[in-house]
Amino acid sequence: MHLWTAESISQLGSQVSMLALPLVAITILHVSTFQVGLLTAVEFSPFVLFGLPAGAIVDRLPRRPVLVVCDIGRAIVLASVPLAYALDRLSYAQLVGVVFLTGSMTVFFDVAYMSILPALVDRDQITDGNAKLEISRSAAQTAGPGIGGLLIQWLGAATAVLADAASFVASAVLIRGIRSAEPPIAPTDPNEHPLRALTREIREGLRYVLSHPVLRMVAGSTATSNFFSTMSLAVFLLYAVRELHYAAGFVGLVFTIGNIGVLAGAVLTERITRAVRLGPAIMLGMLLSSLAMLLLGLAPTQHAAIYFVVAWLSFGLGGTVYNINQVSLRQAITPPRLQGRMNASMRFMVWGTMPFGSLAGGVLGTVIGLRPTLVVAGIGGLAAVPWVLAKPVLALHAIPEPVAEPASDSGA
Repeated sequence: MHLWTAESISQLGSQVSMLALPLVAITILHVSTFQVGLLTAVEFSPFVLFGLPAGAIVDRLPRRPVLVVCDIGRAIVLASVPLAYALDRLSYAQLVGVVFLTGSMTVFFDVAYMSILPALVDRDQITDGNAKLEISRSAAQTAGPGIGGLLIQWLGAATAVLADAASFVASAVLIRGIRSAEPPIAPTDPNEHPLRALTREIREGLRYVLSHPVLRMVAGSTATSNFFSTMSLAVFLLYAVRELHYAAGFVGLVFTIGNIGVLAGAVLTERITRAVRLGPAIMLGMLLSSLAMLLLGLAPTQHAAIYFVVAWLSFGLGGTVYNINQVSLRQAITPPRLQGRMNASMRFMVWGTMPFGSLAGGVLGTVIGLRPTLVVAGIGGLAAVPWVLAKPVLALHAIPEPVAEPASDSGA
């Protein structure tokens, strides 16, 4: 309950920053299309730079203190934006630093967050636990953009970031109250050099994911989808604000209505999965979310908002069905001692494509235009579907039992 409530609050705050930080760059600092894409790329670059070591480090530490420290750190960094704006010192360089630092702490937070859930619930409750956490995220995504849009119009984009900073403080307080015992941390060899041990543990986590037939396909599908969806997101706000002349509040409303699909997905995932089985549910979720991204680029400029709402509804529904099932599958089949490294390896592969997608969106948006870039990204996103059409995924009826642990590189 502490974890669930903490995530609900911080997710709501994060929805404000999702709109506010790009709008600070667009409306206050008046940056170029490429600079907006670069900002998103920098935000996700820590998943490439620190994703793999984060898993090995988290596996050596109690997860609760990691979560608390990351929450407090993100709150402090985000609070610097409205402070600098009030002092008339806000710059694009600071904004880049803010998104890089918050992204870096998010790497460690997300690995610890996904790794602690199996310690808080029984194995047969993991899917239900992820569904409840997804309901919180979807509720935040439903209400957050509308609230964020109104806050931005009322307070200004820079000042509205304070809401996200406050939400991280509240999350830290709640997570600190978690009293459930975590699995014991695997002992390390005191005679082994720390850097060599870290390298060995990173290699073990990567080998586990890449040698597992299901995890390998899920990683490929998610990485492909994330590359092209991030390419879309890098230019979508620019397209809506600069070419279609939508106000921040209206864009927030479009996201709010569209995110009802996320809430529907969180509520319906278990029923859908029971009806069609696990593998087909994963495939259908990815197919629906991929088609939704294509609709963003194909929407006619007249009455585009209607198409945007339908696209975000479909993307939220499909993406949520896909994510709840694949994350629950990963958590259930991975041994406890490898949870951090498995999650970090997956995040490295699937989020590591996002900075490159953002950069590609910024470059293409500058060269061929914003709407054509949305079309290219939508077509490319369909390449995520064949990965989960493969037999190892599509043949899954339910979550299988954990596979035998791979032998350690050290021979232990």
